[in-house]
Amino acid sequence: MEHPSVIRPESHAEFRADKMGKATLFESSRLLVGLNCFEPGQEHALHAHAGMDKVYQVLAGRGAFLLEGRSLPMQAGAMLVAPEGVPHGIRNDGSERLIVLAILAPGPR
Repeated sequence: MEHPSVIRPESHAEFRADKMGKATLFESSRLLVGLNCFEPGQEHALHAHAGMDKVYQVLAGRGAFLLEGRSLPMQAGAMLVAPEGVPHGIRNDGSERLIVLAILAPGPR
């Protein structure tokens, strides 16, 4: 993908039957922008990042943001900020596909 350009993130969604699908929209040493794509019943287990903050923006579907000891409902338009070291994850407990934009800074490389 060439940048700068206008994109529709949902058109780059990649789904997998066996686990969460991922697609990278942009990556540099300063920033990673990607999609996390979930079929009904799939989840991304609790995890934390050292030295990186993450922002999740729900583009389509419903599910739950998982935080240590909590589960918060999510739907299109909802956003969650997970600062460095905060355990977080996502579960698609709905009946339709779930697409979440994930932004990490700094980038992982």
